[in-house]
Amino acid sequence: MSEPAGRAIGVQAPRRTAGHAVVIAHRGASAQHAENTLPAFLAAWDAGAQWVEADTQPTADGVPVLLHDADLDRTTSGSGPVRQHDVEAVTALDAGGWIDGSAAAGKSVRAAVPRLSELLALLTGGRRVLLEVKGEHTADQIEAVVRACRASAHRATVFLQSFEVATLGLLRALEPRAPFGLLVDGFDDDPVGRCRDVGALACNPAYRAVLDRPAIVSVLHAAGLSVSVWTADDPADWAALTRAGVDGIITNRPAELLRWQRRSTAR
Repeated sequence: MSEPAGRAIGVQAPRRTAGHAVVIAHRGASAQHAENTLPAFLAAWDAGAQWVEADTQPTADGVPVLLHDADLDRTTSGSGPVRQHDVEAVTALDAGGWIDGSAAAGKSVRAAVPRLSELLALLTGGRRVLLEVKGEHTADQIEAVVRACRASAHRATVFLQSFEVATLGLLRALEPRAPFGLLVDGFDDDPVGRCRDVGALACNPAYRAVLDRPAIVSVLHAAGLSVSVWTADDPADWAALTRAGVDGIITNRPAELLRWQRRSTAR
């Protein structure tokens, strides 16, 4: 599965610039648009966010699609586990058209469950995706994610992350030079060692974990790790996270966070 030098998938982890964290749109602009749909991602990019965050997991026939939940019930017109339905059945579902069927730039974009490949095809002009590999994956399932990234013309604009250490181990075996992040709910006694054990270049915790322990960001930075937090939507939290020095803020409200950053800079 190895490839020639310079052909590995993956972009470097988000890093803060000019005193502000990178704005990362959680499942797209999901406060206003149906989450993990192409309209949500396009709206986030149109609002000025360079990064979007998305979730991928496999269908019954092993095709990576963009869904957060293990079941279809909450976000689609279907029901039952996504992994028990084939890709044709899953992508035929309405994933939020009743919420928002509009599209950026006046173009018609369906609010269906997208394949991962559909999102990757949109990564032009500096657009980037923080892609969570959701839940446990078999070797074949993680290989399908890697294969979709390799097939994309924009393979170098994807940064992978997961909570699942075993899944990250499979990813590392398939694509040894691909950078990736470890998602965590909170910090144990040795978060640097935890990341080093799995080969992660980013430690991405729940935002409240940083609010409770802001000095940990400097410790992680000293070890060369990027820190992007999930999922903060309140300006008071944005301010505290900015003071703590986080590299990225994952938010359901990317346009509002960008406006808050511009106002903060102007003061």
